[in-house]
Amino acid sequence: MTALTPFGAKPFEREWKFLCACASPLPSSGGNILALAANLDWDLALELAEEHSVIGVVAERLKESGDAGMPVDAREKLQAMMRTQQLFSLSMAAELFRILDAYGKAGIETILVKGPVVSYLAYGDPAVRSYVDLDLLVRDAAILPACRILTALGFEADVPEAAILAGKIPGEYLFKRAGAQQIVELHTEKTFRYYPRPMRIEDLFARRRRVILEGREVPALCLEDELVLNCIHGAKHFWERLMWPADIAAIVARHPEIAWERVKQAACDVGAERMVHVGLLLAESLLGVPVPAEMAAGTHADGTARELVKQVEGWLPTAGYLPPPLYRRAMFRLKMGGGGLSGMAYLMRLSLSPTEEDWAEGREERGSRVWEAIKRPFRLMRKYGQDG
Repeated sequence: MTALTPFGAKPFEREWKFLCACASPLPSSGGNILALAANLDWDLALELAEEHSVIGVVAERLKESGDAGMPVDAREKLQAMMRTQQLFSLSMAAELFRILDAYGKAGIETILVKGPVVSYLAYGDPAVRSYVDLDLLVRDAAILPACRILTALGFEADVPEAAILAGKIPGEYLFKRAGAQQIVELHTEKTFRYYPRPMRIEDLFARRRRVILEGREVPALCLEDELVLNCIHGAKHFWERLMWPADIAAIVARHPEIAWERVKQAACDVGAERMVHVGLLLAESLLGVPVPAEMAAGTHADGTARELVKQVEGWLPTAGYLPPPLYRRAMFRLKMGGGGLSGMAYLMRLSLSPTEEDWAEGREERGSRVWEAIKRPFRLMRKYGQDG
């Protein structure tokens, strides 16, 4: 936890423990927060919190503990960061409502996933959790009109329409508003390629519900499906930010009504059982939230999941700045996909399924898919190399 990170060469074990104490949803963590805050490097702690996208969670826990003896300059810095985050959240909510209205008029069904929905489920407030974009799930059959509507609303498409018409599948359909920090990503059952087996999008739409964000109902996944999706998303990113285990821990602690048999079935349907096990074990080991009794036997019996948790705990504190090298990344994917033949099939699919990064610029709609698949592993080798 020293060099090669933006946190400088000095150790930050104490600041990391402080962050974990703040991210734990358990009331008993309040005592740890006060004890660790006594000799804290506050500038380093806030920088670490920002990199791990848990600034809002830290601010909430410090408020509960009476600021824990926080110096005035650090408190003012944290307040300024929270004002920025809250203003961003409000601007994104306004943009979300505009998009939902346009999609409603066009008859396009959509579901808001991750971001503000997770913040609401985990922390009771859509502005507590950091996020940088809006993620909307639509059916693949509706992706062309959905993209055209966002363009009509003033967003610039990262994926050319010609590529969509040619049937190319990107990692996500990304849209940016010129001169603003507003980003919208559209996802379909085909772009969620980190699901070990195909996403059952019709099941997700059938089980969807509506939640209240900023005084308005928005379409969201059911609680169990959102939990599974976030475990898959954390696995996709190697759980390299504390935000992702913290979300799982807070959802589990805050929602005793979770139907765990439904979680098991939803995970089984898409081959994500190990991803859910790892998410629950990280919530337990890092943040003290016990694996629910209904999941305990299968989760604790998964020795490979426990092994993967130990790996994550090794690289997690550096917030992605010391990622695992290529070989360890590949083995992580293989094991996370279930190991054996299913894990190998998962790894091969991810290694050979081109995304927009593999398309030739200016020839997105004409490029050979076979040639793009062949080039992809070599691009990944160049990107991650031996040092990650």
